[in-house]
Amino acid sequence: MARPSTGSPRSIAGSTALVTGAASGMGRATALLFAEEGAKVAVTDVDGDSLAEVVDEITAAGGTAIGWILDVRDGDAIKQVVDDVAERMDGLDIVVNNAGVSLVSSIQVPEFEDNWATSIDVLLTAQARIVRAALHHLRRSKAPRIVNISSTEGLGATPGISGYTAAKHGVIGLTKSLAVELGRDAITVNVVCPGPINTGMTAEIPDADKHVFATRRTALRRYGEPEEVAHMTLSLCLPAASFITGSVVVVDGGLTARNA
Repeated sequence: MARPSTGSPRSIAGSTALVTGAASGMGRATALLFAEEGAKVAVTDVDGDSLAEVVDEITAAGGTAIGWILDVRDGDAIKQVVDDVAERMDGLDIVVNNAGVSLVSSIQVPEFEDNWATSIDVLLTAQARIVRAALHHLRRSKAPRIVNISSTEGLGATPGISGYTAAKHGVIGLTKSLAVELGRDAITVNVVCPGPINTGMTAEIPDADKHVFATRRTALRRYGEPEEVAHMTLSLCLPAASFITGSVVVVDGGLTARNA
């Protein structure tokens, strides 16, 4: 039986964590943080070159990481990779469903159908598939944790990205449903909703526009950093977080709290 090597409720050292979309942004920050905290990290992404860089960075710092190229739209590949992770890394304790895509999906554009399908497949269906593939392994863990990444778009809406928004709402519903269903197995399932974060998805927004948006919309008057989201994800994965499940945790600098 694969078990974390530590008895500390505030440590994931010795655990095996699977992080999807780990080649950049919040996924990369999460993989690096988990490795720094002593976890064995399985990093997956479609970008093989960037994925290799993350694995190299972790191992150069003395951590443990193995990379898998994975397109989360491929259900068969998901099962193969998850089983391979558990076999090669002595079990599976933590799943972080982070892989994402951001596509313009106004219902008025010709490419709406394709963009909608891709958004739902990558952002929502893939999370359910990964959980299904991981369940057998998670049930053997002493501190099984699932953290799904949604967005503040899962709590509201922005015009022109209906596929993204619908999928992110779906992630919240999926998380709550899984928390109720898997509670009997002591598997906790929570969702993190980042607000405006400096990642590849927001890199093309001019700094001046980011400043205006953050000043007007967030209490902290700035964009967040991927590491700030990663630390919340880590907190939900600690053995000590054993009575937190079905929770929607917002990391948005006060965006959803601010009325004006």
